[in-house]
Amino acid sequence: MAFHEIQFPPRLSFGSAGGPERRTEIVTLANGFEERNSPWAHSRRRYDAGVGMRSLDDMAALIAFFEARAGQLHGFRWKDWADYSSALPSRGVSATDQLIGQGDGRSVSFQLSKLYRSGDEGYRRPILKPVPGTVRVAIGDVEQFETVDFTVNYATGLITLNMAPMADAPITAGFEFDVPVRFDTDRIAVSVASFNAGEVPHVPVIEVRQ
Repeated sequence: MAFHEIQFPPRLSFGSAGGPERRTEIVTLANGFEERNSPWAHSRRRYDAGVGMRSLDDMAALIAFFEARAGQLHGFRWKDWADYSSALPSRGVSATDQLIGQGDGRSVSFQLSKLYRSGDEGYRRPILKPVPGTVRVAIGDVEQFETVDFTVNYATGLITLNMAPMADAPITAGFEFDVPVRFDTDRIAVSVASFNAGEVPHVPVIEVRQ
C-alpha cells in the first residue's frame, strides 16, 4: 500500500459525519467497582464520505476518487471541517497557536502537534499532514519565515529550523491540517433512483496510523 498526498475533494467532505473514537477496556469487579484501561495512546477518527453527496456529478467524483485509490489500498488526505486548524474555528491561524517544543541549543527538528485541553487534563495530538502554505512558526514570539528560517515536511508534519533555538526558547506554530485516512470498504453501492429520492450511499472512511 502507499499514501497518496492528495486531498479528498473538500466540497464533498463538507457536511460529512464523523469524529474521534477511543478504545476503552472496562472490567467490572465482583464488588461493582470498575477497572478501566485504554490500549490506544491516540484517538482514531472515522467519517462517512457518502453524506456530502448532493448531485450525480458529486457521485461521479466520489467513484473516480475511490477507483484511483483502489478502494482501501491507498491512503489519502481528508479535511475534517469540524477540526482542521491549530486555532479556534472563529479565529485565523497565528504563529503562536500551539507550543510544539522548547529550545535546548541543539535541536532543530520539532513535530507539529495540537493540544486539546479541558480543565487540568489534556491530550496532545501529533499533526502529520499540515496543509501546504498554511504553516507559521515563531521562536519566543518572533515569527520565522518558511524557506528562509525553517522548512516543513508536509508528509510528516516535521518542522526543521535552520538554526537551533536558544535554551528554553518556546517554539510555537500555527497551521491548517488534514487527517490521513483510507476508505474502510472495497465496495460502493449506488442506485440512481434511490439517490434522486434523497438516499445517499454509506462510504466509511477511517484514519490510518503512520
